[in-house]
Amino acid sequence: MVNVTIDGIKLQVPEKTTILDAASQAGVHIPTLCFMKELNEIGACRICVVEVEGYERLFTACNNTVAEGMVIHTNSKKARDARKTNVKLILSQHNTNCAVCVRSGNCTLQKVANDLNIHSLPYKKQLPENKSDVRFPLIRDYDKCIKCMRCIQVCDKIQNSNIWDVVNTGSRVTVDVTGAYSLDDSKCVLCGQCITHCPVGALRERDDVDRVVEAVENPDKITVVQIAPSIRTAWGEPFGLDPEFATVKRLAAALRRVGFDYVFDTNFSADLTIMEEGSEFLERLKNSETSKFPMFTSCCPGWVRYVKAHYPEFVDNLSSAKSPQQMFGAVTKSYYAKLLNVDPSKIFCVSIMPCLAKKAECAYPSMVDDQGDPEVDVSLTTREVSRLIRSEQIIVKDLPEEELDMPLGIGSGAGNIFGATGGVMEAALRSAYFLVTGENPPVDAFKAVRGMDGWKEAQFDIAGTTLRVAVTNGLANANKLLTYLKQGRVSYDFVEVMACPGGCVGGGGQPIHDGVEMAADRAPVLYSQDAGMELRFSHENPSIKQIYEDYLGKPLSEKSEHLLHTDHHAWKMPGEN
Repeated sequence: MVNVTIDGIKLQVPEKTTILDAASQAGVHIPTLCFMKELNEIGACRICVVEVEGYERLFTACNNTVAEGMVIHTNSKKARDARKTNVKLILSQHNTNCAVCVRSGNCTLQKVANDLNIHSLPYKKQLPENKSDVRFPLIRDYDKCIKCMRCIQVCDKIQNSNIWDVVNTGSRVTVDVTGAYSLDDSKCVLCGQCITHCPVGALRERDDVDRVVEAVENPDKITVVQIAPSIRTAWGEPFGLDPEFATVKRLAAALRRVGFDYVFDTNFSADLTIMEEGSEFLERLKNSETSKFPMFTSCCPGWVRYVKAHYPEFVDNLSSAKSPQQMFGAVTKSYYAKLLNVDPSKIFCVSIMPCLAKKAECAYPSMVDDQGDPEVDVSLTTREVSRLIRSEQIIVKDLPEEELDMPLGIGSGAGNIFGATGGVMEAALRSAYFLVTGENPPVDAFKAVRGMDGWKEAQFDIAGTTLRVAVTNGLANANKLLTYLKQGRVSYDFVEVMACPGGCVGGGGQPIHDGVEMAADRAPVLYSQDAGMELRFSHENPSIKQIYEDYLGKPLSEKSEHLLHTDHHAWKMPGEN
């Protein structure tokens, strides 16, 4: 332990404690901008500078440690003046069009500037003229980048995608795509983690809200919207609502106020995915000599993009089942169109997803109906839905709960937990057990796959057969698992992978809380909802039973294969042969 004094407060802290952490323990706030604990501690922005007695130079608090007897002034005139100058210099190279920025009101630079009482800039503006392709799901506004390097660190260390890097030298140094001419030519998996870790609006998703509003207002279109499981854990956050109040039924009421004709639940197609993917897994087990193992889940399009870009030798290990988003679109423009007795082309299908990769997925040439139209017309992130609701002047706290529409508005608890890491695996095993034995397992028999750990392993016995399974979240963990598989160091039958840390609850399209990882807080909401539901198994969903009885026949039938399965080789990642 060492003795330090911070702004007159004497305290003892362990050796090697950073000045920033020591100040926090003393209840003293030091502003930061580029800092991310244990990930980006490089002092790039120079906002956290403090004065230390006995030293002429200022210290960056985020990456300098305390020493015995150190006396620190976090807000002296010298530190404060330097801090304000550094922020003004950053602002001189930042497009301060805050009124029309997606991060207005939720921007760390904006808050730091306001807190420092900065109202004018003495420096001439110098903004880069580079432009990003606004058609791509991920957009980079070069004139807003503050060179904090966060996106680089997240993409390299957490997601192992290595898309961003420092380019140029001297005053021209900035962040840009590495190894490709443009972002849309890169191997970007569209996980969106660079967006949720950017402190400003330099990275954002393509906004498709206007396309949705145009369809809603078109009298010739029947607008259908599906709500993904993880959305119910987070959509209320921008409105200051807790998940107990911001229910999926209250979101359904808001979406009806927007003007959607039908509001459905992606939990339904999550259950459908389990029936198809679980049946496919059992079929592979029966034909183990000719099947590739492990079988990988395929419901995360960011993960599918990663495999195709980095480990193409494992593409055939992916389940051929479409994601729940795409299964829902396929069913909507076939089965549901038949129920409504309308031409599928009249249906405009919207999904609300925690994800940017879903925007790319619904535009793949293989994800079209029998008329060649997209199965899902538009995919909106959670953030876009928040903006849509605000633009319609809807006061969500005053809305009653409203039931979702039928028959695609009902899902099981198993479908509900899809949004958390381990949820797909657990849901699949619940139904796989039934499909093999004809009996339901204890509902929590497979809870060993739950939790936020980056790589989990488990073994389960189903009717005398031992299944070796693994669950990973975050693509750096997936990379490690795939490497171990190639080296023969591990062996599994079934593997679930989610691109984003924590799964979809931590998705790149979720509401942003700078410096706070929300997945661990959101996931328990899904498990609590699962525990409180009467339906806990996908195969018991009455709407699932009905669609097989009336339309699909059975899992893996010819019609099921046509509508609900896909060829992962039918579209290409940049650079893929």
